[in-house]
Formats: sequence, structure tokens, C-alpha cells
Amino acid sequence: MAHGIRTSLLTATSRASTFLLRIFLHKHQGIMDLAQACLNAIACMIWLSDTEFDCESVDNCQGGGSMALVCKAGSSYCIRSDITQGRTGQNVAFGVVNNVAAPTMKEKSVGFFSLSCNNEKVAWKFPLETLGFRGKRRNGVIVAASPPTEDAVVATEPLTKEDLVGYLASGCKPKENWRIGTEHEKFGFEIKTLQPMKYEQIAELLNGISERFDWDKVMEGDKIIGLKQGKQSISLEPGGQFELSGAPVETLHQTCAEVNSHLYQVKAVAEEMGIGFLGIGFQPKLGIKDIPVMPKGRYEIMRNYMPKVGSLGLDMMFRTCTVQVNLDFCSEADMIRKFRAGLALQPIATALFANSPFTEGKPNGYLSMRSQIWTDTDKDRTGMLPFVFDNSFGFEQYVDYALDVPMYFVYRKKKYIDCTGMTFRDFMAGNLPCIPGELPNLNDWENHLTTIFPEVRLKRYLEMRGADGGPWRRLCALPAFWVGLLYDEVSLQSILDMTADWTPEERQVLRDKVPKTGLKTPFRDGLLWHVAEDVLKLAKDGLERRGFKESGFLNEVAEVVRTGETPAEKLLELYKGKWGQSVDPVFEELLY
Repeated sequence: MAHGIRTSLLTATSRASTFLLRIFLHKHQGIMDLAQACLNAIACMIWLSDTEFDCESVDNCQGGGSMALVCKAGSSYCIRSDITQGRTGQNVAFGVVNNVAAPTMKEKSVGFFSLSCNNEKVAWKFPLETLGFRGKRRNGVIVAASPPTEDAVVATEPLTKEDLVGYLASGCKPKENWRIGTEHEKFGFEIKTLQPMKYEQIAELLNGISERFDWDKVMEGDKIIGLKQGKQSISLEPGGQFELSGAPVETLHQTCAEVNSHLYQVKAVAEEMGIGFLGIGFQPKLGIKDIPVMPKGRYEIMRNYMPKVGSLGLDMMFRTCTVQVNLDFCSEADMIRKFRAGLALQPIATALFANSPFTEGKPNGYLSMRSQIWTDTDKDRTGMLPFVFDNSFGFEQYVDYALDVPMYFVYRKKKYIDCTGMTFRDFMAGNLPCIPGELPNLNDWENHLTTIFPEVRLKRYLEMRGADGGPWRRLCALPAFWVGLLYDEVSLQSILDMTADWTPEERQVLRDKVPKTGLKTPFRDGLLWHVAEDVLKLAKDGLERRGFKESGFLNEVAEVVRTGETPAEKLLELYKGKWGQSVDPVFEELLY
């Protein structure tokens, strides 16, 4: 009965407020959008006022609305969002509005009111675009320097662990708002010499794309190190690997169109420079000493730290390329299910997309050298995360894990400060020798999460990180594989049922052996190949139930499953036969 009264009150409040606002603001659609957002927040206040509210009753992925109540052990995670001010005086967003499934650019935002929940202050903030304020684009405008997020903000009060949990929980969104964010990396090289692009050539390429196709330049000091356009961004990995982080899109058709558009733009400028791009998981020809170093501050810190914690970390930085997809969840329970399914099946994705069999001109003994490299990069921040399968796992447990992962840096005054070896837990206590007494803000937390590299990574979305880079058709196939499995409830549950009795030891053995043996890895009474056949069918069925006619994007993967032969094995056949034991032809074979 009480819930019905609240619902009636909400309905009446919403209708009356909307009516009055429409009278006064009917010419300002952007402000009307704000009004609706305010009404949603009022709804949240009414909703949360009932201490007996059963959170599980809304913990599903079918309901509408833009708010998600995330529950844990009977209490609400209320998302506290400080309204903070950067050094330029502009507001910096940590929003719960318009979350997206790909790495987001920080937006200017404005805050209006707050509410209390579990004695925590919650400040609601709305990106200025939501209010209808849109800046005029200018060709080649220079945007802020390029930390993983924008410049550090001044914390209004110390962060708590609950804030860090709330940050992850703020990614929850209803199913109709789920999106697909695809990222891929590729190697640029001089077509005549097969040598990697130097930074000066990369700068010329970035400037050319900016001027010709209206991208905004991203600078670090006086160096161009990336581009932004809407919610897409182009960035540089440590060895000059060229990365597109795509916008969050609704369908795989949009994903593939975005990839095609990006490759067209890159090729239009690069071909005039005599530059080509290679779709492969590991640099097939050159040693680390031959790879140029990009002028990005965070990479200098990582380059100095990596040899202290693993033997292959520099190979990871300078000689690998990947394709990954970022996917949403509607609740903590949904995140857990997708996280577990993603971890269990990541070795299958590694096998299906294995595409890195060469090192310095010769076969390296692996089908996915890229995947093998991660096994000896830094054990503190990589791996299969067995704790995700514990009954107690949730947002809070991931926060506990991340708090104890050693830090790389803190970003202050447009510079990276080396904080290697210390943890974010130390930072929370004000115990970082690199910035003594200073406390972290949410930007620091967001930056820290980008320096953790497990097979599946949690931010405000989930990243599937197990696949080698490859030619353009496989750039569309990787998101298709995971969307079919994780965005369809029937397929997701089937995967969870299939993998429910897999032991931690079995999952780890698959992770360890797949880089070398691919689909021919023994598993129980058969081969991983036979499991992949069932998994691919579930992915295809899941895509068909989505109703967007997307299953054709799995054709590249279907051929691998049909033959049991990974892309790497096909390259090795060419190397031993047609190519006469030379890797040089791979630059033409896998040229974008």
C-alpha cells in the first residue's frame, strides 16, 4: 500500500512539475531535459525513503528508467558524486547520467541539489550537453592534455571506500541503455622498409586526420598524442600502436561502420605518406630496441617499473596489439554473472582470435604470443581473478582488490608523478611519499583502474581483454562474439550453466595452455575446440534473438571453429610454404 501511495505521489508530482515547466520553458528543450532529470532524482528520493524497500525486486535487466538501485547484503549503495572544480574553474563530471559502455571523455557539468541516503551525501550532476549547452566545433581545436581522465580536480572532502564502490555501481543501467564499445590497436609501418612509424610521422598523420576529418587534437605539452571526435578517440600506445576507442553504439552494424570509417580516414592520410597498418597481435619482425618510444609521461614511468615485476612487461608495452569490447550491466548481480562468464570463456576467445605466432622474423612457438606475454608482465595486476567466483564477490570485493594493486602514477598539474610500489589504499590514508599528505579524488581512482590488466576488467562497464589484434573483419567479429553471449539472457545463463562446475585449476590451465595450443588444448574428455563449437552456437543464437540481423559478423569465427585452425596456424602454414620462411609477406597479408 505504501509503495502504491508513493507511486501515485511520484506520478502526480511528475505530471504537475512537467506541466508547469513546459509552460515556462517550452522553448528550451535542453532545460526540459534537465527538468526530467530532476524529476528522476525526486523519484529516487521517494524510492529510497522506504527502509523496507526490497532492492531485489528491481534488480533485473528488463525494467526501464535511468536510475538503478544497487543493493548489497540488504543495504543500498548510494552513489555519492562530489561536484568538484578544476583549476580552470570549470566543473568536472562524475556523472550517473548518460553513462556509456566505452571509456568516456570528461564533460563539463553542473550540479543542482543533493539528497541523503544511508547518511551519505549524494550530489547529482548533469553534463552541460544534457542541459542543451553545446559548444561550437572548430576544426583541429586543441583539447586538454591526455591523462586517462582530464586534469585532476580538487576533492571537496576525503573519499571513502563507499565512494569507490559507488563509482563502480554508477555504471548500472537498464537494458535498453546498454551499448557496445569496441577498441582496437594496429601497428603502423613504412611500406617500403617495413620499419615502424617514428613519432614525427605519427604526429603528421594525426595532424592530417584532424585537419581533413575534423577531429580535435589532444596534446601533452607541445606534443600531439591523440585525437577526439564526439565519443570516439584515437590514442597512442607506448610503441606507437595506433588505437581507436570507439563510441558506445547500439548495434554491431554501427560498430563495423565505425571501424570502416576510421580505417578509411587513416588510410586516406597514411597512404599519401607511404604508411601502412598491420592487423596482428605481436610485432612479427622487430625487437624492442627497434621500436620508437612515444612522448607520453605515464609510459616513461611504466617503462622504468615493468622490468622490476616481470620479464615480458616491455614486450607488452611496445610489441602487442589487441581488440576488445566493453559491455554494460544492469545491476551488481548482472555484473557478477557477466564477469564470471567472461573470465571462464576468455581462453576460448584467445584461441579463436590467436594471431601472433612470430617474433623477430621467426615462429615463436606460440599461437598467441600476445596472450603469453601477459603471464609474465606483472602478476599483481593481471590474470584470471579467481576471487570473482567467490560467493562474496561484488563491487566491494573488486574495490578491495584494486586498492591493493600497486600504483603507477598520480596526475597533478598536467604532469605524471611516479608513485610506483605504493597502493591506492596507502593513497587513501595520505601515505604516498611522492605527494605526502595529499588525498585522492575520483579522477585518481578512475586513472588507477586503467592500470589494472586482468583478462576481464571492471570499470563502470566490463572489458573483454583476451583477443589478439587482427584484420578488419575480426574487429567486427570480436564484439559480435561477446554481445551474442552476454547481452542475451538465454545464452548468458547457458554459459553459466556450462561452466558452473569448472574448477579454478581448470580455468587456470586453459589460460596457461591456450596461447600455445589454441583450440587443440585438451579439456576434460576432449578438446577446447568442442567446447568452442557449443559456445559459438550460443553466441549466434543470442545475436539472432537480438533481432538486428547481426549473426553474419560471426562468419570469421565460424570458419575457425569449423576447421579447428586458428588464424595463427594459417599464418604458420604460409610461412612454411608460400612465404619461404620469411615473415615479410605478413605485412601485405594482414594490411588494413
